[in-house]
Amino acid sequence: MSAQQPSRDGDDRPRGFEDLVAEGAAVPTEGWDFSWFEGRATEARPSWGYAVSLAERLAGARAALDVQTGGGEVLDFALGRAAPKAPVLAVATEGWPANVAKATALLRPRGIAVVAVAEDEPLPFADAAFDLVSSRHPVRPPWAEIARVLEPGGSYFAQHVGPRSVFELVEYFLGPLPDEVSAVRHPDRERADAEAAGLEIVELRAERLRVEFHDIAAVVHFLRKVVWMVPGFTVDRYEEQLRSLHERIESEGAFLAHSTRHLVEARRPA
Repeated sequence: MSAQQPSRDGDDRPRGFEDLVAEGAAVPTEGWDFSWFEGRATEARPSWGYAVSLAERLAGARAALDVQTGGGEVLDFALGRAAPKAPVLAVATEGWPANVAKATALLRPRGIAVVAVAEDEPLPFADAAFDLVSSRHPVRPPWAEIARVLEPGGSYFAQHVGPRSVFELVEYFLGPLPDEVSAVRHPDRERADAEAAGLEIVELRAERLRVEFHDIAAVVHFLRKVVWMVPGFTVDRYEEQLRSLHERIESEGAFLAHSTRHLVEARRPA
């Protein structure tokens, strides 16, 4: 989401609930381009600057794989910044058909193939095929497969979504959820899973970041785009909660939540 302060692009006319909800429901959700949120929602960025850090690692890699690449935006940026030292071989995987098409259109001009692979399927690559595997916000990191396709001494470099991320918003719609719901995303759990797959953790950093939603259109679009937040979300199903939240934002200001992120660097022992 946008890291900028909210604005109304010079138009201060009030907009009603129905208009805002309709706008949020009409925006395409493919890829991981969050530029539409400019002026509607803000999210603080992690201090480590993942995309720039990924570019630095790509500049030193020979064969790289980006897992669950989304629309390819982060990989495209990082490869562009790494040029002309980008790896000789680079490939990406993605499971959502709409994102496969978007990532292919974006990355093909760079000579990068995007392979359609569901998140729970084995990676269709040989053992020890890559010296760098990366991922930004994988649904579930496939630790065993990551370890398998990394060559000895190779690294996994990623930014993961942490536990209870934006749960203030999630629990507004679903009610209080048990800690077990997000336990699989806890850094300690991911450290254990990575080590169980035979990887060594080189670095693991976590941060909690401020998120603000400035209108109900941003809430609707966010929940349509990040579909696992409120499973089965539709405007009709949650119209009562949406209307109440719209009134709250109008009277009290932005809805405040917090995202959690962690930076992971792991290595396959040489």
